[in-house]
This record gives sequence, C-alpha cells and structure tokens, in this order.
Amino acid sequence: MKFICIAAAVLLLNACSAEVGSDSWCADLKEKPKGEWNSNDAGNFAKHCVFK
Repeated sequence: MKFICIAAAVLLLNACSAEVGSDSWCADLKEKPKGEWNSNDAGNFAKHCVFK
C-alpha cells in the first residue's frame, strides 16, 4: 500500500514539472543554481533557451 502511495506521489509531481525547452522550463532553470544542474540540464538549456 505504501509503495502505491509513493508511486502515485512521484507521478503527480512529475506531471507538474514544465516540459523541457518550454519558456517556463527555461525560466525555472535560470533560477536554479548552476551547481545543481546536471549535464542534461546544461545541454538542453543551451539547445532550447540560448540557441533558440
């Protein structure tokens, strides 16, 4: 039962995150400290937010 609740919570939280490359995603990533970015974040930011 606990597993189902945890899985549902994870799915709900993922559904609320912005789509990679969207304007809101770019804005959210700009606010996030650069030290917390992973390599995918940096690459996607450059591709979708810088070289748009």
